[in-house]
Amino acid sequence: MPDSLTDRIRDVLNGGRPSAPPVSPSQASAFAPVKNDGLESDDLEGILGGRWCQFESGGCFIVEHRFEPDDCHGHDPVRKVASRLEQSAGAAPLFGGSASTPSPFVFFDLETTGLSGGAGTLAFLVGCASFDSSGAFVVRQFLLTRCVDERALLQAAFRELARAGSLVSFNGKSFDATVLETRFLFHRLSWMIDGVPHIDVVHPARQFWKNETCSLIALEREVLGIHRAGDVPGSVIPLQYFEFVRTGDARSLVAVLDHNRMDLLTLAALTARLLHLAESGPDEARNAREALALGRVYERAGMYERARKAFERAVSLNESGAVEIAAVRALALSLRRAREHHRAAAHWRRLVEIPSCPAHVTHEAMEALAIHHEHRARDFPAARIFALRSLEEVEIARIPRVREGVLHRLERIERKIQKPLQAVLFAPGLKPIGSKPRAAGPPMLRIARPQVSATQLLLSWS
Repeated sequence: MPDSLTDRIRDVLNGGRPSAPPVSPSQASAFAPVKNDGLESDDLEGILGGRWCQFESGGCFIVEHRFEPDDCHGHDPVRKVASRLEQSAGAAPLFGGSASTPSPFVFFDLETTGLSGGAGTLAFLVGCASFDSSGAFVVRQFLLTRCVDERALLQAAFRELARAGSLVSFNGKSFDATVLETRFLFHRLSWMIDGVPHIDVVHPARQFWKNETCSLIALEREVLGIHRAGDVPGSVIPLQYFEFVRTGDARSLVAVLDHNRMDLLTLAALTARLLHLAESGPDEARNAREALALGRVYERAGMYERARKAFERAVSLNESGAVEIAAVRALALSLRRAREHHRAAAHWRRLVEIPSCPAHVTHEAMEALAIHHEHRARDFPAARIFALRSLEEVEIARIPRVREGVLHRLERIERKIQKPLQAVLFAPGLKPIGSKPRAAGPPMLRIARPQVSATQLLLSWS
């Protein structure tokens, strides 16, 4: 029985019309070139450099482009990107969300008629790319020249994607794959890509290189050292396609195809960089942000020792600001998990000494130090000081649950501070002053001393 609405839609659509038969990887590149008499094929092929191929439901225009092994993309040649990707493929499951992320890697990227998604959005260009045995980067682009040929384009793209051991995209899980699946269901074609491991680079890219939203263009500049010249903005790409549909002039698509090819090559270079970092370890991190993000990747995978080394690397790089705070906190938590409590306490103290540390992190550090001095160091006066200081942040102290917990800890610490004094006063053989011996029973001793509550201590501190 279908488990979700999407599964039910798939069953309904696939039940009304036979779906396209599965394609084996050996058939993936079996594109038969044909002429499409409905378009000016000579002009299209001459301008874009592609060819027409015939499929069960019509023709599809395919453009193939090779980035040769010695071509440079940023700091590295294409050959080095391919080699790095192959050598680091074992780290792919850390980013793919599955136990196995096998090669070959097929990179894909769409150009669509809009960014809103939904049934009205068409993928007029599907770019797929992979490295061949020589180290060249081969890009195949499937272009929708007429709406009636969309089914043929989807069949052609599916044959290329079917070669993949793992798919790689940039925001593909949220957008590209969803658009493709929607169009497949619209044409009652089976969408059999769900079971293929999928690495979406946008999520680790935000951790490793950006705090907020990031684009491939920005990552090219910051990570790869590439500055595109004459690139068409993404917001203009749908207009360029509509101009081609209206006039039939393919010259408006030249820049669009170049943009798509560069996006795919940049995606491959970023993926190789991520996998190389994960495979080689924190010593390869260029800055504290990369080391911190790498530690979090290891931690999610349960590789706690490697995560701790990555956090130590991030702290040792002495980057200030939010990265420093996050790195020191991550290392303190990692050391506490490893039961290295004294080392963890040193980093909690470092957090307290950072002036720009957020209130909730300062409170967490104070609480950790209070627990450490009470239960491990057995330094009750120091534990009392840190417990009181944890209430200095007014926003945190106003939370009833937090305030009650700290007051309860203070009362417990006070009892522990007074306990040694009581043990001395009631020691065996000690005669109470001013008391008369009684016939039976232990002597009664009353000590007149002020009873200081945790609340009074808190008021006196403030």
